[in-house]
Amino acid sequence: MTQEIKDNAVYTTNETQKLLKISNSTIKRMLKKRLIKANKVGGQYRILGKEILRLVSPAVEKKAIKSYLNFKQKVVDRINKW
Repeated sequence: MTQEIKDNAVYTTNETQKLLKISNSTIKRMLKKRLIKANKVGGQYRILGKEILRLVSPAVEKKAIKSYLNFKQKVVDRINKW
């Protein structure tokens, strides 16, 4: 069963990770790298539905691929210097 993501609804990190089918460590990494915008309320993150919808759009996928390739190139450069 697929759950509909409402753009004006507010989701917790647990709800978001279930919707996106990602691990807890992945959601934390995404928050830390600001790949997903969230507000902290009472020590816990709250994420708007439109942020989740933005994540599943093709433009975000292209940005993630570009970010990964840049990171990979930095690692290769560092290894080559070593």
